[in-house]
Amino acid sequence: MAYRILHISDLHAGPPFDQAVAAVLVRQAPAIQADLVVISGDFVQRADFVAQWRAAQALREALPGPQLVVPGNHDVPLYNLLLRFFNPLGRYRRYISNELNPVFELPGLVVVGAVTAQGLSFESGWLGRRQAATLQRILSSYGPEVYKLVVWHHPVMSPTGTRKNRIMRGNKKAIRLLDACGVDMLLCGHYHVSCVGTTLDVVRGLDRGTIICQSGTTTSQRGYGRERGKNTCNLIEIGVQTVTIKPLLFNPLVGRFEHTSAHVFPRRVAAPSPLSASVTPKLTPL
Repeated sequence: MAYRILHISDLHAGPPFDQAVAAVLVRQAPAIQADLVVISGDFVQRADFVAQWRAAQALREALPGPQLVVPGNHDVPLYNLLLRFFNPLGRYRRYISNELNPVFELPGLVVVGAVTAQGLSFESGWLGRRQAATLQRILSSYGPEVYKLVVWHHPVMSPTGTRKNRIMRGNKKAIRLLDACGVDMLLCGHYHVSCVGTTLDVVRGLDRGTIICQSGTTTSQRGYGRERGKNTCNLIEIGVQTVTIKPLLFNPLVGRFEHTSAHVFPRRVAAPSPLSASVTPKLTPL
């Protein structure tokens, strides 16, 4: 049984938002026929302004479903200190999603969201103990035959060629947690530059490692490094024997997102037989 996931990130509704690119994304996304649309954070540029939240909400509603979303550091208020420290994700929960650890299931597949955006940090993030425990509890209920994806905002490694260190705090501890839970792939954003890699390049002695799939900014004008001024997202195809990540780059000459490459990985455990499986998706609130 094969599945398709459209992974977008760093929308940044606000001053750097590119409405023309967003309109293309809304038109093109249904044709991809993804089984799930993942948005890995930074819905707004400044979480202090309600108008930006309404714009982000409208964009999310215009995209096809089902969707699994998580917040980013820009989704935490910057200027309103009362909200920042006492209700950092209040507006995210009101306008985007009340679920901070969403779970999406299909036969042979589970996708779990987590929060790395913290009110005490202005840019970096980390996986708190409660989030780590929640991830471990959820993922431990699935066997090795289930392909496991985790989604959070902050990256655990720096893309090649970038100078600024923007990886999450405690990245090696988080990587070991992913490995211990048998996570096959991590989806993230934050850097505004796309990257495909593996945690085996970051931490030694892992049991199996986790594929890293990082999206650049999909709809803002704040691309970084080699993707300065560019917009990207990812199409992930999970097959019976292999998993393929296809980075998509917006081409202004033709007005659409196009494949730029393909990264193919073997599945460590073949997908189970679909003969008696239902293909009804399940998005489970916790």
